[in-house]
Amino acid sequence: MKKKVLIVFCGGTFSMKIDEETGGAVPHYSGKELLEKIPEAEKLAEISLFQFGNYPGPHMTPETMLDLSKKVDEFIQSGKYDGIVVTHGTDTLEETAYLLDLTIKTEKPIVVIGAMKTSSESDWDGPRNLIDAIHIINSENSKNMGVLVCLNGEINAASEVTKTHTDDIETFHSLDFGALGVVDRGRVIFNRAPRKLEYIPTEKINANVDLIKTFAGMDDKFFKFSADSGIDAIVVEAMGVGNVPPNAFNGIKYAREKGIIVLLVSRCPMGNTLDKYSYPGAGRWLKKEGVIFTDYLNGQKARIKLMLCLGKTKKLDELKKLFETSIAEI
Repeated sequence: MKKKVLIVFCGGTFSMKIDEETGGAVPHYSGKELLEKIPEAEKLAEISLFQFGNYPGPHMTPETMLDLSKKVDEFIQSGKYDGIVVTHGTDTLEETAYLLDLTIKTEKPIVVIGAMKTSSESDWDGPRNLIDAIHIINSENSKNMGVLVCLNGEINAASEVTKTHTDDIETFHSLDFGALGVVDRGRVIFNRAPRKLEYIPTEKINANVDLIKTFAGMDDKFFKFSADSGIDAIVVEAMGVGNVPPNAFNGIKYAREKGIIVLLVSRCPMGNTLDKYSYPGAGRWLKKEGVIFTDYLNGQKARIKLMLCLGKTKKLDELKKLFETSIAEI
């Protein structure tokens, strides 16, 4: 018997075509119209569809992502489907996929896909990504793997993957740990499981979180502006393993003195954050001020997780536990 697969359409480049008037790509096709262009999908599974929206990637907000999570979880809990495919714009795909991963607890596969090329281009990659996602759901080995991301035949964990190239089809990669597996001509091959799976049950999200990237010679003005604006938390993309310029440190200290949560990631594309240095502005100074260090998360992912955690607690010791220890469930 064919498996029952629900495709939740959110939009993105997958649904776009070139607009004759402007010469640029714009949202165009509905989920139903896209499926009509990919008839082989119906041969692989019993397909149902739900049109969540037709959003370009940058139009997705944290609140919209949480609404999507609740809807997908509702479909999962209904017991009607063996797996769910979510189509999404690639600019914010990793953030939505990670939010889904953190907020939905199920053994059933959820696969997030997108496209780097529009339907107006000869190398439109949307159909292949959709077919590959259905193959993943059809594989018994895809259970209990958390939310997966699949583009260009590469399967990655939502918690590990990031967009690495602005326009190349081969753009989504897990830089620290590598891909989970591949889809090769319909054959789903897993080489490993995700490094860890986390679950944050929450009904709300606190999007009042800024993301600030450090740079050479940086002073305190951005941190003071953010702190004085009424923000609840700041994610800092620090240098190296977790160090900032001395004057930037003064801005972070100012924010901490106002009771604002500060979370530290690295602006490097790979690696962890550590408090191994103790010169002014280094990790030891930041740790002393109560700055929270992260475990292999980039800035955008750390912000997603922090917004969800703030929906549960604002206590510093509890937040530190959620970020600085490896845990299976919160």
